[in-house]
Amino acid sequence: MVYYITKLIITTLLIVLISEIGKRSSLAGAILAAIPLVSILAMTWMYIDTNNSLKAVEFSKNIVWLIAPSMTLFIAFPILIEKGMGFYISMFISIILTIFAYYSVIFLLEKSGLRA
Repeated sequence: MVYYITKLIITTLLIVLISEIGKRSSLAGAILAAIPLVSILAMTWMYIDTNNSLKAVEFSKNIVWLIAPSMTLFIAFPILIEKGMGFYISMFISIILTIFAYYSVIFLLEKSGLRA
């Protein structure tokens, strides 16, 4: 139980730290957010939990296929805001579009015989 609480605290602190830095400098916050900290943490926790680096490798390979559709959020959100939509509705629409993009890529990968 202590281990899970430690994982939770470390992960939470990183997210809060990045958002606080982003308030002071959007570029510094963006640089830190662009670093795949969540993926790094997930692979690290996965390795610690299983002592199996191949699980982290498989996880990493799957992430590669999902990088492109994740860009949907970062493209759609500013466009919607600039078109005059409110923050929450822009975020909601961007998330829905991103989910659709993820499913589309997964569908295309499965149809082409690749595995994501």
